[in-house]
Amino acid sequence: MRDVFDHIDRNIQAYLDTLARLVRQPSIAAQGVGIEECAQLVARMLQEAGARVEVLRLPEAAPLVYGEFPGRSGKTLLVYEHYDVQPPDPLDEWASPPFEPTVRDGRLYGRGVADTKGNLVARLCAVQALRQVRGSLPVTVKFLVEGEEEIGSPNLHRYAEAYPDYFRADGCLWESGSKDHHDVPNLYLGVKGICYVELVARGANRDLHSSMATIVPNPAWRLVWALATLKDRHERVLIEGFYEDVEEPTPQEMDWLRRIAATRDDPALLRDLGIERFLLGLAGVELLKRHLYQPTCTICGLLAGYTGEGSKTVLPRVARAKIDFRLVPRQRAADVLEKLRAHLAQHGFADLEVVPMGLEDPARTPPDAEIVRVVADAAREVYGREPVIYPLMAATGPMDVVCGRFGTPAVGTGVGYPGTNVHAPNENIRIQDYMQGIKHVALILERFGGSGA
Repeated sequence: MRDVFDHIDRNIQAYLDTLARLVRQPSIAAQGVGIEECAQLVARMLQEAGARVEVLRLPEAAPLVYGEFPGRSGKTLLVYEHYDVQPPDPLDEWASPPFEPTVRDGRLYGRGVADTKGNLVARLCAVQALRQVRGSLPVTVKFLVEGEEEIGSPNLHRYAEAYPDYFRADGCLWESGSKDHHDVPNLYLGVKGICYVELVARGANRDLHSSMATIVPNPAWRLVWALATLKDRHERVLIEGFYEDVEEPTPQEMDWLRRIAATRDDPALLRDLGIERFLLGLAGVELLKRHLYQPTCTICGLLAGYTGEGSKTVLPRVARAKIDFRLVPRQRAADVLEKLRAHLAQHGFADLEVVPMGLEDPARTPPDAEIVRVVADAAREVYGREPVIYPLMAATGPMDVVCGRFGTPAVGTGVGYPGTNVHAPNENIRIQDYMQGIKHVALILERFGGSGA
């Protein structure tokens, strides 16, 4: 692979320009900003690289971009990515405009550069490098690039039902991954699920003078009281039956957790986050066990009444809370949603509106899958370090829709690092990590295409 790696090194500026081209295009799924334009740009980039491209469409869904590069072997590798990004707010905390990609101190800054346009372009550049140096690919590569991941992929299952052949593959490179605080590559074999909802409490038909609080119900208080029934101060979710499908790690999985814990730098993470301790005072293996194998209930946002500068004596007409539940294997998002509704009704809050905003089930890949071995072996060679393999990540993605229902094993690997600021201002990747990521994917393609079926 020296010839391919040398080619990648010679083209570093071209690969950075390609990534900047994509980052420069806004594509904010939550606000519907630039989605169509970004889908068309991704399609052009795949087509320019030599792929057979289709922009798939379904009613009331963001376009799904499909690109296919033929390979010499009968094997197929699926690359799952998304072109949508999170809103860049708060804008005043960015050192440079979020959609003007900027290089500073060996890093490329811009919204989406880490999550996950950097991974998308790194994989595309790896395909280009192999094709340009070797003339063809050792394995057929399918790119599946959606535009709704950051809002819970609400329509991806419809695409999977309508175009199942585009989803089928022998293995999948998942969209996310990073190095840790020791610059060790981390690989992920699964994801948590999510049940994301908005709770809405309503009062009068308009905002009122706060003196009316003697006789008019305040929906903000009603929402706060409802939220207080969901979780106690010991971090225990109080919804009946919430934990009934949660399983303890197996002895083998506990061995993995001990190995992972030995590589982690929890004090460095605390310093990075600016906090003194983790929840419940946990550390080491017990902290990691909770992080990966326990579900969550998180208030993501609260809104009611007046929140601007100064004071305004107002009794709000409506109060809203956005909540997500991260789910572990065997939990199901639809089941948790129904349990939430039943819980609110049982506690006298049946009048609250529960608006589903994203439902995804968890997924896991067997650790002995061929793609796991290939990705890990390639990481050892490219990074010169023993990768740390996580049985699943604490975050969520539509792996069950893309891979689980088709029996496709998936591995998450990528170009991030702990200071990448995903979903936050000043999102960035290190240029060196980006270049290593391109080489890693190129070697995966070479090895996966040449390994046994």
